[in-house]
Parts: sequence; C-alpha cells; structure tokens
Amino acid sequence: MDQGVRVLNLAGSDVTPDVALQHMEEFSCIHLACHASQNQKEPLKSRFRFHNGSLELSNIIQKDLKNADLAFLSACETCTGSNRLSEEVVHLAAGMLAAGYRRVVATIWAIGDKHAPKVAEDFYDYLLARQAKDKESGFDGSDAAYALHHAIQQLKGRLDNSDDALLTWIPYVHFGL
Repeated sequence: MDQGVRVLNLAGSDVTPDVALQHMEEFSCIHLACHASQNQKEPLKSRFRFHNGSLELSNIIQKDLKNADLAFLSACETCTGSNRLSEEVVHLAAGMLAAGYRRVVATIWAIGDKHAPKVAEDFYDYLLARQAKDKESGFDGSDAAYALHHAIQQLKGRLDNSDDALLTWIPYVHFGL
C-alpha cells in the first residue's frame, strides 16, 4: 500500500479472464498492459488477450463494477472505431465506460513497447502526487486527463520533432470525466 492506495501487480500466466474480472470488481483502477482485439462485426466480442485466455467486453459489461473509476488500456487500438459505423463509436474504451468506469485511457492505434511503460509511470506518478494526504482516501482518478496530458508532455520532451515521434505520442486518448 502506497499513499493509501492498494496495488496488485499480476503478470504473465497469473492473469486469466476470471482473475481479471475478480479484480475489476475489487479495485477502482485497472491497468491492462496486454494485447487487445476489436471485433467490428460484433463489438461485444472485442477482447483483451492474456497469456491464459481472452476476456470479452460482454463479460466485463455483465459485472457489477460498483468501484470502477479508471481503466488504463495500454494495448493497441483500444479505441479504434469503424468506418462502417462512422456516427457510432463502438470500441473497447467505450465498452469500459459502459461497464461503469468513469475514466478510460486508451489508444487509437498501435503503441510501441519502448515508450508505453514510461508513459504509464509518468501518468501514475502525476496522479499519486496529487492524491489526498489522508492515507485512508484510496485511489482517486479524477485527474486522469491532466495526468495523461502530463505523461504525453514528458514523452514529447524525450522525442525529436519527426513524424515518427508524432506517431509515438498521439495515439493516447482520455475518455470520460
């Protein structure tokens, strides 16, 4: 526990769809650093892919996520819509909002493994630095949009001014409050 915030880090074969769902019900924030796939024909079959199985959006939406606050989806194309449904946005990030998360950080296209961990570190450092001093307050993601802006500014400062650099930082987006 750091600053009144409970943290659980699961990786590799420790993460299964059932374990992920269980912890979504327990924790207010979830960070998914994994692969994801969008299903444009059946959006509720869009999924997060773990070493030991896949978690479909339909299974997440069925849960009572009363503690849900922030979902950080550090996976490629978690908010890519469809040209076929140009006036509707049906993607994993929107699904997480529908499941009850008040804020979602997602990506509009592929992100590189080289920079994603540092973006996440800068994001959470910003959020935790602004947490209430009361140790019992728990996690508060209400500054997530500012935290993402901060993390992207930090990333931009580490990059040059090339087109490749632009494609490195621009995929990150924030939805919700």
